[in-house]
Amino acid sequence: MVLNVVWVGFILIGFVVALLRLAQGDVQIFGKVLTALFDTAKTGFDISLGLVGIMSLWLGLMKVGEQAGMIQLFARAVNPLFRRLFPAIPPGHPAGGSIVMNFSANMLGLDNAATPLGLKAMRELQEINPRKDVASDPMIMFLVLNTAGITLIPTSVIAMRQSIAVEQGLTGFNPADIFLPTLIGTFISFCAGLVAVAWVQRIRLWQGPFLAFFGGFAALLAALYLALRGLPPKAMADAVGLIGSGVIFGVIVLFVAAGAWRRINVYEAFVDGAKEGFGVAVTIIPYLIAILAAISVFRSTGCMDLLMAGISAAVAALGLDTRFVPALPVGLMKTLSGSGARGLMIDVMKTYGVDSFQGRLAAIIQGSTETTFYVLAVYFGSVNIKRTRYALACGLFADFVGLAGAIFVGYAFYAS
Repeated sequence: MVLNVVWVGFILIGFVVALLRLAQGDVQIFGKVLTALFDTAKTGFDISLGLVGIMSLWLGLMKVGEQAGMIQLFARAVNPLFRRLFPAIPPGHPAGGSIVMNFSANMLGLDNAATPLGLKAMRELQEINPRKDVASDPMIMFLVLNTAGITLIPTSVIAMRQSIAVEQGLTGFNPADIFLPTLIGTFISFCAGLVAVAWVQRIRLWQGPFLAFFGGFAALLAALYLALRGLPPKAMADAVGLIGSGVIFGVIVLFVAAGAWRRINVYEAFVDGAKEGFGVAVTIIPYLIAILAAISVFRSTGCMDLLMAGISAAVAALGLDTRFVPALPVGLMKTLSGSGARGLMIDVMKTYGVDSFQGRLAAIIQGSTETTFYVLAVYFGSVNIKRTRYALACGLFADFVGLAGAIFVGYAFYAS
C-alpha cells in the first residue's frame, strides 16, 4: 500500500511539474520524459538479467554449505547467544534452526533466498505462540534483528555494481570494495535493533555471550579501521576491496572443501541450488522496472533536482557537508521497499558514477539497511498476526541509526 502511494505520487507529481515546465516554454519536456522512460525500462531489464549469474552462484553455494553441514555448524556456534535472545523458544525446537538459516542467508546478502527461510521460521514460531493474532516476543526479536541484521557479504549490491561498472566502461573495478564499510554500517544497525528490543523485553545484555559477541566483533572492526585509516582514499578502497574479495572467496572455498570432506556430491548440490538463481533474477524484473520508471519520471521532469536542492540547502544551513544528500533517498526508501531503494541506488550510480563517493555511499546504505515495512507486512501477514505491538517502532529506530551510521562510515572511508 505504501509503495503504491509512492509510485503513483512520483508519476503524478512529475506530470504536474512537467505541465508547469511546458507552460514556461519547455516544449521538449514530454519527449524527454518518454525517452527517459524507455531507456529506464531497458536498464532495469539488463540489470535484472545481469543478476542471474551471481544469484545462481550464491544460491548454489548456499545449497552446498547446507548439505555440507556448515549452516548447522554455525547454528551450534551461535546457540549460546540465541538461547538468551529467544528464551521463549524451547530447546531443540525447529524454529531455532530456521532462524539461523535465515540470518545466515541475510549475512551472505541473499535477500530473496532468506525470505522463504524467514517465513518458515515465522510459521514455527506461531506454533508456540499462545495468542495467535498477537506478535510474540520471539517473533518481534526475530523480525527486528532480521530487518537490522548483519550483512557479511552484500551479494546483490556487489552484482549490481559490477553490472553498472561494465556499462560505464570501467576497467579494473572491484565491486567488493564496499565490503568493510557495509559490514560496519549493518553492525551499527543490528546493535541498535537489538538494544531497542532487549530494553522492551527486559533481556539483560550484560551477559557473557553478548559481551563476547559485541566485544569480539567491535574489536575486529576497530582493528581493521585503524589499520586502514591512514591510507589515501584510493589505497583504502583498494585495501577494503582486497579484504572483501578475500573473505568472499574464503567462504566459497570453505563450503566446497567442507562438502568434499563430507563426501557429498558438491557439483550436484551446487547445480540444484543454482537452478533457483534464474527464477529469482527474473522475478524482480517487473518490480525493478516499475520503480525505475517512476523514478525516471520524477527525475526527468526536474522533481529530483528540486528535492535534492532543498535538502542540500537545509544541510548546508547547518554547516554540514552536502555530498551525502544524493544517496539519502536510498535509505529513506529502503524502509518502504527493497526494489524501490534498489532503483534509487542504481539511479545514483548511473548519475554520479558507480565509483564516485555518492555511488559508493548509496551502495553502503543499500547493503546496511532493510525493508522494515515490507518485512513486517509479509512475515506477520504469513501467520495472520493482527497486533504487531512494538515491532515497527524498534525496526524504524534501527533503520534510523543504521542510516546515520552508514553515512558516517561512508565519510570515514571514502571522503577525500
